[in-house]
Amino acid sequence: MNLPKFYPITDTHLSRLSHAEQVSRLRDGGARFIQLRDKRLAPREFYEATEAALDIARERGVRLIVNDRADIALALGADGVHLGQDDLDPAAARRLLGERFIIGYSTHTVAQAIEAARLPVDYIALGPIYPTRTKENPAPTVGLEALHRVRDAIDPTVALVAIGGITRANARATLDAGADSVALISALLDTPDKIIERTKELRKSLG
Repeated sequence: MNLPKFYPITDTHLSRLSHAEQVSRLRDGGARFIQLRDKRLAPREFYEATEAALDIARERGVRLIVNDRADIALALGADGVHLGQDDLDPAAARRLLGERFIIGYSTHTVAQAIEAARLPVDYIALGPIYPTRTKENPAPTVGLEALHRVRDAIDPTVALVAIGGITRANARATLDAGADSVALISALLDTPDKIIERTKELRKSLG
């Protein structure tokens, strides 16, 4: 699939903003593809937060991916779901969601990524590429060499997203190493009043 060159992921703990407000500000900066991620909210609260964010996304022409919760993505008609290694199996998610939904899948090694590319997913995420502060107990960093190896090994129709420690300073090099898109969290969100400005700057720098 064709992905935008950058892929923001929301974080209410870091930004101190609702998911809906983050989507609004990220879109004002030029983001068109956003993932909602929240490990702290109860299921009902996450459902309600996703519903509010989807209202904004639909108004603003943003495709919204729900982290982990395929059931919530399906119930609300989100654009897709992003699954981790310990979440619902991608094949089961595809049976549940059908072909219309986008399915992304996290991987943390070259072997995992190559295997994941054979599953019924639209994109795989590899990381952390660089050291990251936004995830508790992150997997070991894999670096740009692993990213390049995965890109060479998988079907070009499966999009490759690089995640973990991505900043404006290293985003271009990460794309050049083989990523179709770079996922960012703290580089865009850790100063809430600069989200729009930072997103615009990133978009401009990536062309």
